[in-house]
Amino acid sequence: MLLGYNTWSMPTLGIEETVAHLAALGYDSLEMTICPGWPTDAATLDPPACRRLRELIAAHGLVLTGCTGNAPVLADDWPENQARLRRCLEVAGALRGAGQPLYVSTTSGPAAAGADADTAWAACRDQLADRLATLAAHAAACGARLHLEPHVAALVHRADQALWLLDQVSSDAFGLTLDISHFEVQGIDAGATVAALAGRFGAVEVKDERGTVPDYSFLIPGEGDMNYPVFLQALAGAGYDGSVSVEISKFRQAAADYDPLDAAARSYRVLAAAFEQAGVERG
Repeated sequence: MLLGYNTWSMPTLGIEETVAHLAALGYDSLEMTICPGWPTDAATLDPPACRRLRELIAAHGLVLTGCTGNAPVLADDWPENQARLRRCLEVAGALRGAGQPLYVSTTSGPAAAGADADTAWAACRDQLADRLATLAAHAAACGARLHLEPHVAALVHRADQALWLLDQVSSDAFGLTLDISHFEVQGIDAGATVAALAGRFGAVEVKDERGTVPDYSFLIPGEGDMNYPVFLQALAGAGYDGSVSVEISKFRQAAADYDPLDAAARSYRVLAAAFEQAGVERG
């Protein structure tokens, strides 16, 4: 497996500083956020810029595994979000170089305010599957992959929902990003989640957390209750050998004491030790 970091955690830093810092800490890989407000916004990345980014990341010995797009698929402004995601997939194709297809992660978006979650799922799932299938077709044409990431506050927040969508879309260009924290704060055991989704997710993200819905917090690794060695062993047991990328939530970034460079360093120490304790090989 690869120990990575998502630049979602570093929106205020230039990509050159970010890449150099992560490489110096010892990370193996990088997930790059290409959302509006980040210095690597997909709207600003033409082919020469993508080439420069590939060269920058490779020169520091890091592997670019994928991108975060995060434009909800179920949204009132769907035409705008669809255009954003299509652009993100095009950028992922340009960033790919000669390597494996890069993924672009996004979410379903929330159910309507006040709606019962199960009722909303039954009402929206067919539309969601249709939109994801359209995006997956564009991903395939770009040489990229589209990933859906289940979220605690989103319509898609359970393993059975994600599996249904995978079966409905049925495309090699469509997969899942597993951010285990969104299951943990629902009180769902990490091992059970990995077992339910084994072989169906193509990327993994972690943060730390404490508590469960409705009283929970997302934290920097080492601040909460996440048992990383046990989780890594579960991933290895399920045959997963991709990236495990740290992502610090916006909620934690908003705290007065948040330092993006220090958060990356602290996260590396915790996760590198967890890999060793778990006996899971990196690289």
